[in-house]
Amino acid sequence: MKKTILLTFLCVSSLFISCSNDDENGNGADNFTIPLTDGNYWTYDVDSEGTFTRDSLYISGDVVFNTKTYKKFQTRDDVATGFYSSSLRNNGVRKSDSKLLLSGDLSLASGQNLPINFDLSLDDFVIFNSNASNNQALNSNPVTGTIQETFNGFPLTINYSLQSYGGESFTTFTSPNGEAYNNVKATKIKLNVSVTTEQTVGGFTIPITVLAPQDLIISTLYTAEGIGVVYTNTDTSYSINSTVAEQFGIPATGTQNQKEYLDIYMID
Repeated sequence: MKKTILLTFLCVSSLFISCSNDDENGNGADNFTIPLTDGNYWTYDVDSEGTFTRDSLYISGDVVFNTKTYKKFQTRDDVATGFYSSSLRNNGVRKSDSKLLLSGDLSLASGQNLPINFDLSLDDFVIFNSNASNNQALNSNPVTGTIQETFNGFPLTINYSLQSYGGESFTTFTSPNGEAYNNVKATKIKLNVSVTTEQTVGGFTIPITVLAPQDLIISTLYTAEGIGVVYTNTDTSYSINSTVAEQFGIPATGTQNQKEYLDIYMID
């Protein structure tokens, strides 16, 4: 299944963070608090389709990006396997009114074994807005860009678009592991990707679509007031032309699911 990961590399690029928003069930958005205090930590049990790991995420102190001060998130032994912890690792988060903003470099999850490097720099990317409505885009414009890579000798042009959205609000939310939390808000992170390559035939260069534009990764994060993210569900999927897949030596379709459950935490 790891061959699947020509595109999975992209998804994890999305590797990204999040908190939630929306107030459709009447929860007081202005009263929703997210703890950003030095020494706070969260430990997550990660289930990647039957492969179990554990991430420990904590706030180590302050960090400055572009003259602005953020709280720096780190992981134990600098290791993270889950989408959420991987997204926040070594990055900074700060609060501005009802929003949480992320700055730093998104890094790939160590457990993905991705064949292609993917580095995405973020500057005040909105990952949470307590005043957002359901399905409202949290950033005025998505983060977009183009990456040039080589895979199995093929030159790739990768175009991506990253955006976060407000989600539902829950007076009470029960995580799939049975733990119940009060005043929970969901957020979605979406990474849309397209990939093209070129081949030279008879002296002519022919453009080839490897991956038509599609949501490669969709991650839904559930954030409890006064605690932080308590559950994350991340789906990765892609579908490419079977002929192209055969040339690249990867499956034509692929799906992956990962779940992250909050286990223990300490909040000041």
